[in-house]
Amino acid sequence: MTPKIINRAEQLRTKLQSAGYAYYVLDNPVMEDAVYDRLYRELQDLEQQYPDLVTADSPTQRVGERPASGFISVKHNISLYSLENSFDMAEFAKWEAGWQRKLELAPSGVEGTKDSAEYVCELKIDGSAIALTYENGLLVRGATRGDGDTGEDITQNVKTIRSIPLKLNIENPPPIVEVRGEAFLPIAVFNQLNQEREKVGEQLLANPRNAAAGALRQLDPKMVAQRKLDFFAYTLQTPSKTNYAQHSQSLELLEEMGFKVNPHRALCRDLAAVGDYYDRWNTDRLNLAYMTDGVVVKINDLALQQELGFTNK
Repeated sequence: MTPKIINRAEQLRTKLQSAGYAYYVLDNPVMEDAVYDRLYRELQDLEQQYPDLVTADSPTQRVGERPASGFISVKHNISLYSLENSFDMAEFAKWEAGWQRKLELAPSGVEGTKDSAEYVCELKIDGSAIALTYENGLLVRGATRGDGDTGEDITQNVKTIRSIPLKLNIENPPPIVEVRGEAFLPIAVFNQLNQEREKVGEQLLANPRNAAAGALRQLDPKMVAQRKLDFFAYTLQTPSKTNYAQHSQSLELLEEMGFKVNPHRALCRDLAAVGDYYDRWNTDRLNLAYMTDGVVVKINDLALQQELGFTNK
């Protein structure tokens, strides 16, 4: 194996990764499908001829060759907590008053108070929560939420989701990066799958959420790839010291790392702004290409989040 061959393989990986990011994350193709396929085949041929060229982040490694014999239970490095529900703004106001009273903060949005806290509002994607672990920038594990403390290792299935980077798109990534997000099935894909199943007399999929969850638990990654799942990242956690102090900043960093982050998030300075966001998306969500089932509201200041801690929800 010559340096020329090694360099060519690296060039192919870089080009294919960039093209995949542009297509699946940015929704802005930069390469024709025929060109992508030709470069992919060239890389595949090189790796078959020289197995030492295969890397964990190679585009050819997204779909495993062999079905898994079963799923292994794994303990999450950081627990996944459930959300506390609020069914109207009055309940949300009680929650806000409770945490502000606990920390002795002024109500959010009050002029002239340095202690006021902002919120980040995000659409609650109706899919299946998964936890991703990256070591030195490379994806090493994907797991289901499970009970929040323990899930199932579905790494090979997660790799089939094209909007999940196999390698973080930043220089000098932290040694450990934990990403939480939602795998989901776009509505158009769901409808197409059901049309195909109806033609051959198969039972129809109940809804996009169940279809996404069922796909992730398929033992054959090739079957998962056929479902064409998508992914939105919504939480970034790193055990090492970080250079961001707000949840909104962590979402921007997730985008820099190469993740798709839902664009319909908003920074809200008070309860009224949260209400406006909810009212808008209670109707506008019907025009989206994916299902949502509510709005998630988070305190933007990460230090306040840590000080408040977590309950069972």
